[in-house]
Amino acid sequence: MMKFYIHTTGCKANQWDSYLIANRLKEKGFTPGPMPRADFIIINACTLTEGAERDLRRFINRARSANMDARVIIAGCHAQVYPEKTFGADLVLGQEEKFHIDGYLTKEGSFVKKTRTIPMESMLVNGLPTGRTRVFLKIQDGCDRFCSYCIVPFARGKPRSRTSDEITRAMKTFSERGIKEVVLTGIELSAYKDPLTGTDFKSLLQTFEQEETPPRIRISSIDPVYLDDECIHIVASSKKIMKSIHIPLQSGSNAILNKMGRHYTKEFIDDLVKKLHNVIHDVGIGMDVMVGFPTEDESNFRETYRFLDELDIYYLHVFPFSPRKGTRAATMEDDVSDTVKKERVGLLRRLDAMKRKGFYERFTGKKLCILPEGKIYRNNYMRGYTENYIPVYIPYEKSLENNLVNVTIKEIRDGLVIGEPVKSCNDHFLSRQL
Repeated sequence: MMKFYIHTTGCKANQWDSYLIANRLKEKGFTPGPMPRADFIIINACTLTEGAERDLRRFINRARSANMDARVIIAGCHAQVYPEKTFGADLVLGQEEKFHIDGYLTKEGSFVKKTRTIPMESMLVNGLPTGRTRVFLKIQDGCDRFCSYCIVPFARGKPRSRTSDEITRAMKTFSERGIKEVVLTGIELSAYKDPLTGTDFKSLLQTFEQEETPPRIRISSIDPVYLDDECIHIVASSKKIMKSIHIPLQSGSNAILNKMGRHYTKEFIDDLVKKLHNVIHDVGIGMDVMVGFPTEDESNFRETYRFLDELDIYYLHVFPFSPRKGTRAATMEDDVSDTVKKERVGLLRRLDAMKRKGFYERFTGKKLCILPEGKIYRNNYMRGYTENYIPVYIPYEKSLENNLVNVTIKEIRDGLVIGEPVKSCNDHFLSRQL
């Protein structure tokens, strides 16, 4: 029986895609196995940054060293945008082709349909993940924003969505299989639209309140402009949607936001953060921030730093600008040096560490509900996330795995939030009342 190994880089949507690819291969009689013994090594590769491309090249070299006889396959975003950059791979499959991978395994070369009209891949309910605490569910794909720095619209194609019926059936299946948390993912969740009924993302969230679902539903990154009063109220009033919001901010300078092609100002974001805190109790807000965008001078960066420093948010995901061929920003002048980018990343990551510590300390002595996972940390702890996405570590106890548990936050020790179990909160509504 032939074996395959899948290596995934990039976003949560890629993780979902890799699951479907693996499931397709298993349906066709292949089995997963370790890289040194695999017949096929598949890289579902991100292409968001130059770093992602560098990691892809390195992994292919590593795969060749570990297993010279295996066929190496690049699939997904990198393949869709840069099919000519094979780095010695035997087979290159685009976004549509990767979901039919079994039909290409004996072929050589590049098979990429150069189009932005890519169909939404099918999802077999019987093949959905099982035996896990948390799963990702991709409900939407594609983007038409065309921000000046972003290759994603070319890599993922035009926006498309699953039907709400398909999503609610998947949610029911997850619930029946004992999964406690589903993370809704997509490339642009605010663009979700049921292709049959026209249902938008807000209406979909409201639908979950009346349907059988896992007790926890978490929203991944979402466009801040979509977070209007109605959307915020839906999250605040829900008994299932977690109180964590991740916003792709990118910059705290209006001049840079304008050049990036973002459609909001820092003043809008400031008002939004205040509104989120006013309406959603104990909300955890995270933000993506890019540094070193072309023409970002010291004053622009300082403006961003001051803005983020004063903003009441939980954490930052910081990364340097990376020019991607085919985007408008790749041709812009006044590039910022790698040394300056590195310095700015370091400054914002230190700010991120302070933000996280400050947010954790707010909850010392308080009771929160977590969902412990099975992995053991530091020989003694298991970890679970709160509704607002704080990772809490408690003494390992097998019976607590994949059960909602109320904990008291005792202390912050060596960077870890240490909790003490109080009692089970399998009745999820209990956690809303504590």
